[in-house]
Amino acid sequence: MEEKRFIYLDHAATTAARPEVVEAMLPYFTEQFGNPSSIYSFSQKNKAVITKCRETIAKSLGAKSNEIYFTAGGSESDNWALKATAEAYAGKGKHIITTKIEHHAILHTAQYLESRGFEVTYLDVDENGIVKLDQLKQAIRPDTILISVMFANNEIGTIEPIREIGEIAKKHGIVFHTDAVQAYGQVPINVDEYHIDLLSASGHKLNGPKGIGFLYIRTGLKLRSFIHGGAQERSRRAGTENVTGIVGLARAVEIAFDTMEERTKKECEMRDHLIDRLLAEVPFARLNGDRTRRLPNNVNISFQFIEGESMLIMLDMAGICASSGSACTSGSLDPSHVLLAIGLPHEIAHGSLRMTLGDENTMEEMDFVADRVGEIVTKLRAMSPLYEDYIKKK
Repeated sequence: MEEKRFIYLDHAATTAARPEVVEAMLPYFTEQFGNPSSIYSFSQKNKAVITKCRETIAKSLGAKSNEIYFTAGGSESDNWALKATAEAYAGKGKHIITTKIEHHAILHTAQYLESRGFEVTYLDVDENGIVKLDQLKQAIRPDTILISVMFANNEIGTIEPIREIGEIAKKHGIVFHTDAVQAYGQVPINVDEYHIDLLSASGHKLNGPKGIGFLYIRTGLKLRSFIHGGAQERSRRAGTENVTGIVGLARAVEIAFDTMEERTKKECEMRDHLIDRLLAEVPFARLNGDRTRRLPNNVNISFQFIEGESMLIMLDMAGICASSGSACTSGSLDPSHVLLAIGLPHEIAHGSLRMTLGDENTMEEMDFVADRVGEIVTKLRAMSPLYEDYIKKK
């Protein structure tokens, strides 16, 4: 009996920690377990390790090491960036600008701030998911204190014009935050070149451990503590440092940036091959997101006349892990807010498939996936009364 294949195509949801990352972390669970806040030398070694890890991450962004603050992940970093900026700059104004396609860690935080008396403008995007710069400029008011736009969309892979947005924010003296959880480690980012004041990232999206991330805070921003308690993270984020996670994150960052050029070239080739085959071979399919301004590993395609959930179940039976959108909303039956924002009607948005690749995937797997997706779509359409009606009318 042939062994069932396992093809993982949901790297936007999470990634496996690399063996080198796990190896780097192991001693900090058992041998080098000291609390970095303790004053004896056994623990102070861990304080020095954290400093070195901070330098590694800062270097990857062209930042200073004292601008990197470790958090529990992307959602915490996003919450901290928005809530602390709102609190710190409320005296100047209470207007915030973001987009309709942000991750829910941003959207729900923005809604929370609205309940606290702040006003939020949610920008439209074009049919590829790109922020309209003219609309951004028009939305700016004298009381605008923060612009938050994700670096690249987690569902459709579109990379935003971050440099231009950063320039607009700087010109108007507005704090600029970017949720770079999907982009960090996939595309080069320099905080000075892009005029970024705040940046969120997460370890488990780039083959690091879960439960660790960071927030870059530009020197000079008067952001207060997010978690109160001890004096960790220069008194801005209390709690005993997750030394094991920090070590794992820094090692993952080293590997991601050392391999970025070669890895993303391979991912782009596999991505384009899979997109080309699906669009050529499966009728009534459309690519979501920009064709070229796109994360190297993202494939998001809508198939008319079918439900995405049925497709995911049948792909799973074939040994293929994929998703219909963000992992944070996988329990929801509502169509993706991102797909609705780019103008897709509900019935087409419901038939969407997101496949996000990693460098362990192969071109041979892309062909296997293209074959299976084609078969599954054909099978599901054969059972679809909508498709039957459409064919009859034709």
